[in-house]
Parts: sequence; C-alpha cells; structure tokens
Amino acid sequence: MMTSLSAGHNNLSGTLPDVLHNATLLEHLSFPNNQLKGSLSGISKLRNLVTLDLGRNEFSGNIPDSIGELKRLEEIHLDYNDISGELPSTLSSCTSLVTIDLKNNKFNGALTRVNFSTLTNLKTLDLVWNNFTGTIPESIYSCSNLTALRLSSNGLHGQLSEKIDNLKSLSFLSLVNISLTNITSSLQILGNCRNLTTLLIGFNFMHEAMPEDDAIDGFENLKVFSINDCSLSGKIPPWLSKLTNLEMLFLYNNQLTGPIPDWISNLNSLFYIDISNNSLTGEIPMALVEMPMLKTNSVPPKVFEIPVYTSPSLLYRMPGAFPKVLNLSINNLTGVIPKEIGQLKALLSLSLSTNKLSGEIPEAICNLTNLQVLDLSSNNLTGKIPAALNDLHFLSKFNVSNNDLEGSVPTVGQLSTFPHSSFDGNPKLCGPILVNHCDSAEAPLTSNKRRNKTAIFAPAFGVFFGGVAILFLLARLLFFFRIKSFMTRSRGNNKDVTEGMPSNFNSEQSLVMVSRSKGENGRLTFTDLVKATNNFDKENIIGCGGYGLVYKAELPDGSKVAIKKLNNEMCLVDREFSAEVDALSMAQHDNLVPLWGYCIQGNSRFLIYSYMENGSLDDWLHNRDDDTSTFLDWPMRLKIAQGASQGLSYIHDVCKPHIVHRDIKSSNILLDKEFKAYIADFGLSRLVFPNKTHVTTELVGTLGYIPPEYGQGWVATLRGDIYSFGVVLLELLTGQRPVPISFVSKELVQWVLEMRSEGKQIEVLDSTLRGTGYEEQMLKVLEVACQCVNHNPSMRPKIQEVVSCLDSIDANLRIQNSVNIE
Repeated sequence: MMTSLSAGHNNLSGTLPDVLHNATLLEHLSFPNNQLKGSLSGISKLRNLVTLDLGRNEFSGNIPDSIGELKRLEEIHLDYNDISGELPSTLSSCTSLVTIDLKNNKFNGALTRVNFSTLTNLKTLDLVWNNFTGTIPESIYSCSNLTALRLSSNGLHGQLSEKIDNLKSLSFLSLVNISLTNITSSLQILGNCRNLTTLLIGFNFMHEAMPEDDAIDGFENLKVFSINDCSLSGKIPPWLSKLTNLEMLFLYNNQLTGPIPDWISNLNSLFYIDISNNSLTGEIPMALVEMPMLKTNSVPPKVFEIPVYTSPSLLYRMPGAFPKVLNLSINNLTGVIPKEIGQLKALLSLSLSTNKLSGEIPEAICNLTNLQVLDLSSNNLTGKIPAALNDLHFLSKFNVSNNDLEGSVPTVGQLSTFPHSSFDGNPKLCGPILVNHCDSAEAPLTSNKRRNKTAIFAPAFGVFFGGVAILFLLARLLFFFRIKSFMTRSRGNNKDVTEGMPSNFNSEQSLVMVSRSKGENGRLTFTDLVKATNNFDKENIIGCGGYGLVYKAELPDGSKVAIKKLNNEMCLVDREFSAEVDALSMAQHDNLVPLWGYCIQGNSRFLIYSYMENGSLDDWLHNRDDDTSTFLDWPMRLKIAQGASQGLSYIHDVCKPHIVHRDIKSSNILLDKEFKAYIADFGLSRLVFPNKTHVTTELVGTLGYIPPEYGQGWVATLRGDIYSFGVVLLELLTGQRPVPISFVSKELVQWVLEMRSEGKQIEVLDSTLRGTGYEEQMLKVLEVACQCVNHNPSMRPKIQEVVSCLDSIDANLRIQNSVNIE
C-alpha cells in the first residue's frame, strides 16, 4: 500500500502518468524541482492527499474546481510554474489547509472569489508574483492562525482594513508593490499587529509624506522593516527610534531630507542599514560609527517565516544570511569620512558614493578586514589612495572614481585587480591602466612588506636563480605526470587583454596548469581567468571563507570552473606554494573536489577547481525555502553522507602524508548536478600561514564543528575531523544548524545527546523525514553520529569504520526499496 511518493530533483520530464491518479490511498505526492508539465486536472482523484508539492516545474492550465474535494489537504505547493486563471472558489472547501504556496505563477482575477474565512487552520499564504487584482479580501482577516502573509507584486490596490488586527498571530507581512495608499493610516493600523517581526511595504504610498507623528506605535517586536521605493518626502521619522529590536532597515529610493538622526545608535540590534538615494544632508554622524552590531560578527537568532527575496535568484531565510551593510550613497552628505568608521569591523559592504564628502580616505578603513564592497565614488575626496587598502583581502568591488585623488594607482596587490573604471575621473591619478602614466619618480603603491622583501632578496635572487628555476620546473613535471597531459605556458603578450589589466601585463608572468579537458588544448592564461570571471566581479562570487573568495568562471569552450582567490598576504612564497599545490594535486578521489590547476600572478594566488552545480550541503539544508521544492529526502541525504565519508577516508588513510582537513562542515561538502558529494578545501591550510610549522587549532575550525579538545590548544587531528563529520551527520538527520537558531536552545550536539539519553531519539529527526518509512535507517545513522561526537577522542571511530557502517545501512535501504517497489 503506497501512501507516499517523492521524486524531487530528478530532472523528470513529461506529464504525470494517468495511472498515478488511480493511487487513491496516496497521502503525500512530492515531485518538486523537475521539468514536469501538463495540467492538474486529475489531481482531485487523490482524495486522501495531505501534501501536494509540484513546485518548480512547468505545469500550466488552471487549478480545477474539483480541488475542493481534497478535504484532507494540508499543504499545497505549486510555486514557480506557469499556472494561470482565477483561484477556484472551491478552494474554500479544503478546510484542513495549513499552507498555500502559489508564488510566481500567472494567476489573475479577484482574490475575493475565495472565502478564506473557512480556512481556520491556515498559517502561511504566499501569493507573491502573480497578477491578482482588486482589493485584499476581508475574509483573509478571519484566518486567526495566520503567521505569514505575502501578497506582494500583484495588481491589488486600495487601503488596509482595520480588520487586519484580527490576525493576532501574524509575524511576517509582505505587501510590497500592490498600490497601497494612505501611509499614515496603514502604519497606525499595522501597529495593532503586535507580533509582527517582519514588515515589508515598499513600492507603495507613492509621493506621500512620511508620517513623523509619535502616535505611530506598536512595532516594538519588529526586526525587519522595509518602506523603500515610495518617493516619500519628509525626514527619517523619530518613531523609528522606538523599534529597539530592529535588525534591518530599508528606506532607500525615497525623497527624505534632513540629517541622519543621532538616536540611530540606540538601535542596538541594527546591522543592515540602507538609506541610499534620498536627499539627506549634514555630516556622517558619530552615532552611525557607534552601531554595536556593525562592530561584531554575531547575528541574533531569528528565522523568517518565509524567505525574504532580494532578487529572483537570491532568497534569504535568516538575517544571518544577509551581509552587514551600511549604504548612505546618493545623498547630499558633506564633511569628511570619520576615521572612527574603522571601528565597524563587521561591515561587509560600505557605500558612501555620490555625496559631497571631502578630505582624504581615512587609513582606518583598512581595519574593516571583512569588507567585500567599498564604494567611495563621486565625492570630493583628495589625497592618495592608502596603500594599506591592499590588506582588504576579501574586497571584490572597489570604486573611487570621480573624486580629486592624486598619486599612482596600485600595480600589485588586491587593488591592482580592479579595472580602470574604478579609478577614472581623478585627473591627478596616474598608472598603466589610466590615460595619465606615472613618471619614473612616482613610486607605485605597494605594501611595505613587499618592498622590504624585494630589497632583501633581490641580490640573492641572481645567485640562486638557476637552482630555483630547476626546482620550479621539477615541481611542474610532477604535475604533468599526474594529469598525463602535455601542458604549455602561453608565449608572448596576449593582445586581447581584458579591461582592467595593466598595459604591461605579460602572460609569461603567470602560469596556469589545467588538464586538457579544461580549456583549449589545456592552455590557459591569467587573462583567461580574468575574462571568465568578468574581472573577478562580485556577481560571480559563489563562496566566501577564511581562505578567500570563490568565483564562478565560464571558460571560452563553455565549461565552468570555480576559482578560489586566496588571501594574498597569507600565502607561501611562489616556490613553496607551487610545491604544495603540486603535492595536493596528487590527491585524487571520486569524492574530492578536483583541483584542475593553479595560477600565480604577482602576489596573488588562485586555485582552479571543478564547478559544482548544486552548491553546498549547508545551502540545501539551511538556506533554502521551507517548502518541499528544495527538500532532500532521506535516500539523498544518506548518499551524500556516504560520499563525504569516502572522500574523508581517502585523505585520512590513503594520502601520503595523511591530510587533516581541519574544517569539515556542511558548507565544505559540495554537490554536483547528480547530488554526488565532494569534500572541498582539503589541504588548504598548507598553502597559508607561512610562519607556522604546523597549523594549530587556534587557526582552524568553525563554530559548532570544533571538537571540545581543541579548546585545550591541541594540534588538529584526524579524530578532530571525525567529530566535525559527526556534526555534519547530525545536520543531515535533524535539519538543524550546529549552533542554535530557532527552537533548539543548546548547541546541536548537546541537544541530541541529551534527547538520546532520555530515549527520545525519534524526536530529533527532521520533521520532514518522519513518517517516510526510513526511521530505522536514520536511527542507525544517529548512533554512528553520536559515536563520532564522543567527547573522548580515543572513543571515536576511525573514518573507515564510519564508511563501513554507512555502506551497510545503505545496502539495507536498497533492499527495503526493492521490496517496496514490488
């Protein structure tokens, strides 16, 4: 008797077979993320259906009127399809509904056709990105259990009804771009929804005045507030100062005037501030540089009820997934950039462009070591570009154009990778990529470390040149032998140079080694990498970690690779780096991310890996929509665990010398298009920290994965990797992060061990996996995971024992599946 059928993420095509509609005992039908098409006309025959998930397919036509016959239906996910027409009024008969997710389709007509008041169990209603018209139906306000409501980007209009305060449980409300009017009345009404934590009402109230009345009240629990793109006039209102729990504030693209208020520093939880494209005046207040959450990397534990979208390709379910941002661009701010801005060490993005700021770029900005975006363009800044900006190793976007800066543009280091457009519009700047070339007396911007190193080693370089060259070539011969492919270095200058490359760039200065299957005849130059990443544009960033940024790159032949740009100042010198990479390239296994090559260009180091289409395990478990369209079922999770364990077994037992990974975590387990698991970032610690004879635990690990013994200052060990892998297994089993973010008040390991000791193992399993018939296998894997996270390192199993256990469980699973099919 089949009650559940799940086949998501399998590239299935065609239509649903007619025979499926005869499975009248079916309770759960889940085919998300495929390429299925056709109509939904036969679905109503499945009278016992509880869950229907056909999201992210290509279904078309209407929802049939017969949908009302599914009296047991609790969840319906038809998001990201091409379904059109009006919602059938019979949907009101599905009185068990808890979740309705129809986002991103072509629905139209009035929502008033449906009597939502009969859906008393409804908790989530998501209709964003459709073509519904008319007003918000008042029957929605009778859904007293509703916690998340999103009606954004439809053709709705009108004013909010006072009846919305009947939704006492509502915590997430998104009404963006539905032509709402009367902002003052709307805010007064919404203030009665005391449980609201997320309120998104941008693209409404066009050209109205921002209310400054202190009577606006009731938003004490609000954490995310967006009222952007409304062309509102007035000032930043003082009633915002009462939102003491606010974490994210979006006021951009309005017409607000006046200064940035000093009370903003009282919003102690605020870490994302975008007030760009207004007409704000005055200086950058000291209150802004005193923001506590912009000084620390901690993020409050909060999960959005449904993801907050910033673009069609990006979604965020947690505030922690958002970068810490300060965006004051496109205003009329004056004065200097305060040096105290260097205190905001947690900032990832700082944009002060298109203002009237003057003075020099403060050296203190160099203290913002996490910064990925720095935009100071279109101001009146003077002086030189601080050389220490080269120490911002994660910087992927940099712009100081259209100022009055002087001196030379950097020719080495991080800043040298940016195009001339980042420096244009400064007549007194000179450099090889600009119209003005520096005269011989103008010293290029380089770090003191690099100048000293050159001064010390220049005489010795001539003496040892021959020996170094021989060693250099021998190291590469080892690499040639490994990939069994003839490699060659590009000769001469590449005339088709990408924008932003110095005019004196010579491809002989760099060396990229790849297998013949990557790139034409196995020949690539640094210029090819620059072109493939659009000059390492931030839009191509697909990962960020302690070792550097990872970029997606498309090569001339259409193939894709991932390029890891290592932190410059952390790397070994050229010869040692090359030798270590050549040694690492010998580590080849089906479950290790293949290293295709590397590049040394100036003082920059790049590693070239295979591109993994499905990203990281962390992304699939934690950063995706809660509906089953992005669901990993148990067989897929077990397959991922097996593959990752086999990759770890290879670097622990087969590689000579053995490799301690030091940072096993779900974000370092990558998935290809078939969801095969690959271990990433193995051995990278050998390429950095050149002053360390060994890498101690103070330099490795990620919170939640670090073994308890590392707190005693131990050197990283194989047994430490086992502990971290055990945490990954617990993530696969529970769906929870290693550190608490929602209902789990303790770290994952502690919580699971306590529940196990109380005989409540079944309660720790991911709720989406329970009732699927795989509980026995999951509990066996849970026992393996608990052995791995034993606080006594000597009691943990070796990785080969873990592999054997997982293989045995998988064999039993295959037997069970074959029986079920019969």
